[in-house]
Amino acid sequence: MYPELAAILLGLVFLVWSADKFVIGAAATARHLGMSPLLVGLTIVSIGTSAPEMFVSAMASLDGAGNLAIGNAIGSNIANIALVLGITALVAPIPLQRGLLKKELPLLMLISLLAGVVLMDLTLDLIDALILIAALIFALYLMFQQSSDSGEPVMDSDEAEEIENTPTAKAVFWLVAGLLILMASSKALVWGATGIASAMGVSDLIIGLTIVAIGTSLPELAASVTSALKGHHDIAIGNVIGSNIFNLLAVMPIPGILAVTAVDSMALYRDYAVMMGLTVALILLFIINYRTGILGRVSGTLLTTSYAAYMFILFMANQ
Repeated sequence: MYPELAAILLGLVFLVWSADKFVIGAAATARHLGMSPLLVGLTIVSIGTSAPEMFVSAMASLDGAGNLAIGNAIGSNIANIALVLGITALVAPIPLQRGLLKKELPLLMLISLLAGVVLMDLTLDLIDALILIAALIFALYLMFQQSSDSGEPVMDSDEAEEIENTPTAKAVFWLVAGLLILMASSKALVWGATGIASAMGVSDLIIGLTIVAIGTSLPELAASVTSALKGHHDIAIGNVIGSNIFNLLAVMPIPGILAVTAVDSMALYRDYAVMMGLTVALILLFIINYRTGILGRVSGTLLTTSYAAYMFILFMANQ
């Protein structure tokens, strides 16, 4: 299994690196073509956070591993809440943005419920995909309205400066090069993951929920922990909510667009249920900690412990 392991490791490294270059290239190209910074931030940059998951899902679906793609989307959401926020809160208490409780968190809950309705018949087809994409367009419209009214920036200053200062030729180069490397690295990752799944007798769904989901969530974890150490991690929860919304509305439809996918029943009754439980738990933690205004280490311990318990459940299920 050494070639497969090497493909997974190299695939993840180049997937994360090329996704960043692709987003910068695409965003800078859009700016040079006259798109406003607000629209660039809300579309290209926001959806770009799910670029690794999107390309992995596309390659998995084309290779007939649709459940790996579904596991990637659900598993990334589980990892974002329980692992990314949990570890970040353990490193340093996370300031709560109270406005999230009024708009973004209810929106995430509604979208999560919609994803459950789509998966309920254990089939993901073109109609299901179009429903999720329509919800994505509506969510982007709501975010655009909110950002226009508030006047708040939708991306950090360093990222915005890099996009503005990237020349057109360089932007187009990274747009094309980033896209090609994204495709190649996601193909390598899927090949390695499905190879290991076959060799170990593990389902594609389990591989998508664990190796692939954790791997594609590592950039968010690294960014959140680094920001926490620097004391600039107040946007961590907002980033996780945004990433989870795009995972369900931009990543999950991909298997349905490319082929009719039979959904593993455990993806709905076990993994989707865990994702919904964690989403509800995040809202409850928000309400409980509303007065103090921080998500502290107790909450971080609860989240990381829940993720460890989920990994144990997956391990025992595979046994």
